Amino acid sequence: MSRQLVVFDFDWSGPFSSLSFQTHDCTRTMADQDTDRWVFEVLAIDIRRQMEDLEKQVQWTDLVAKSLREAHARGIKREQIENTLRIIPFHPAMVRAVSKLKAGGKTTFFCLSNANSEKGLENLFDEIITNPAEWTDSGLLDLRRRIDPSGPQHNCQVGCSANMCKGEELTAFFERHLPDFDRVVYLGDGSNDFCPVLRLREQDMVLCRTFGGLHKRIAREGNLKCQVKYWTHAWEVEEIFNTL
Repeated sequence: MSRQLVVFDFDWSGPFSSLSFQTHDCTRTMADQDTDRWVFEVLAIDIRRQMEDLEKQVQWTDLVAKSLREAHARGIKREQIENTLRIIPFHPAMVRAVSKLKAGGKTTFFCLSNANSEKGLENLFDEIITNPAEWTDSGLLDLRRRIDPSGPQHNCQVGCSANMCKGEELTAFFERHLPDFDRVVYLGDGSNDFCPVLRLREQDMVLCRTFGGLHKRIAREGNLKCQVKYWTHAWEVEEIFNTL
């Protein structure tokens, strides 16, 4: 039987994977939201504004960690964060698309963020890679970079964020799951998705969301071996998935 891999690989820090119910952080795909931002848009818009102002100055995972500490200091509780994530809207077309592929039994799902049992997707991902985060006894969600800034750093020359080289993570996943997959389908939208996409083969496919950083880098730099399909709305992903 042929082996197919679907990769959801996005730019956000994904601290919320340590929640007891877990929440899917493949944002602007399964949901038209980014969980890192969504929490503060619901619970503390002044912190959300601060994130917008500091985004170009502070590494993103560090900025989300800082924002979580500030929310905790003002009394925002774990239960409030969990409830905020429970109500994040997921697009039905995307849920149908991935659920149908999973039910077919020949597709492995890999996410460099987190998964959501509240939306019936707790068994979707075969493996999840994210930045580490744990709840403290006082109710703080303590988030850290996957690559500790005080230790050895990755050597990516393509432009991945300091907390993680997505290309290296994808290659390591392949090495853990030999033999090779017959086809890899990669969904992404951010500029640092370009590194793993460069590693795809002729038989593979990237589903690139339009108008994001990945779209711009493909247009500017090209040099891809894989097929490229562009999408804007969830129904278009469902349409493509129905052909796999």
